[in-house]
Amino acid sequence: MPVATPEQYADMLDRAKAGSFAYPAINVSSSQTINSVLQGLTEAGSDGILQVTTGGADYFAGHTVKARATGALAFAKYVTEVAKNYPITVALHTDHCPKDALPGFVLPLLEASEEEVKAGRNPIFQSHMWDGSAVPLDENIDIAAELLPRMKNINAILEIEVGVVGGEEDGVQHEGSNDALYTTVADVTKAVERLGLGENGRYISALTFGNVHGVYKPGGVKLRPELLGEIQEGIAAKFGTGPKPLDLVFHGGSGSTDDEIALAVANGVVKMNIDTDTQYAFTRSIAGYMFSNYEGVLKLDGEVGNKKQYDPRAWGKVAESAMAVRVVEATKQLGSYGQSKS
Repeated sequence: MPVATPEQYADMLDRAKAGSFAYPAINVSSSQTINSVLQGLTEAGSDGILQVTTGGADYFAGHTVKARATGALAFAKYVTEVAKNYPITVALHTDHCPKDALPGFVLPLLEASEEEVKAGRNPIFQSHMWDGSAVPLDENIDIAAELLPRMKNINAILEIEVGVVGGEEDGVQHEGSNDALYTTVADVTKAVERLGLGENGRYISALTFGNVHGVYKPGGVKLRPELLGEIQEGIAAKFGTGPKPLDLVFHGGSGSTDDEIALAVANGVVKMNIDTDTQYAFTRSIAGYMFSNYEGVLKLDGEVGNKKQYDPRAWGKVAESAMAVRVVEATKQLGSYGQSKS
């Protein structure tokens, strides 16, 4: 199926909210990892989201140059073409973009989409994240308020982060105090007062409830997914809306228990970012392949090795399928398994 139109993406998120499930949003950095996600979503009968960080976009453009907007556009064009061969629908998203990266990442991508829309076509990306977690909350909201009308004009969705996700992702590291890892109703109230609840443009919110990027064992981080429900109730009471007025995003989910994920989804999470676990699944399978085929992939003692084993397509297929298995697992955890309308 083609990449989602803005209307299809909005419908995906609405269906997730109404059906109490969420979509896996998988970070990718190569054509192989893109293929892995498309394979896994197809095997799961689930729609989903492919996303790229600043570092991933740099890698798409070539690791010896710094051209992340170019890399992000290349990512989008590749997915847009190859996704036509798969019976599921995917949306394209740019992940964490801190303030200093806006001029070289999200802003030129917005301009490119604005040109597409002027020409009567769809935006290139269906959503973009502005990560203002490293700046004061007022400045975070001010920048979101500047971006939101531009997003609305191209029928795209803005993702914001209110609070701080600990740990490190693609060179962006947050050490904040423990209190900063838990978003408050007051924080979100400030954002809603300025941004509205959809009338000024649609946005999704990454609220923090103890989340940490990177690798940790279950129980190694104190997650409080019940906090999301408390914030939803607080905002509904403050602004007189129905239940769960916010569309939420779950960041830093590696090592989360099934119960923690289920409670977060029940409290309005419609998108969960997945990166560390899929990276490991991909690379672990390559390591296993190389150890198992040691004499074939290396030219030992003057021998010639086995071309069929060191051909990158041989181990590449293994890695793609291994990562696809982890994608399927994510759809089961999030409840999107078998939910595709395609």
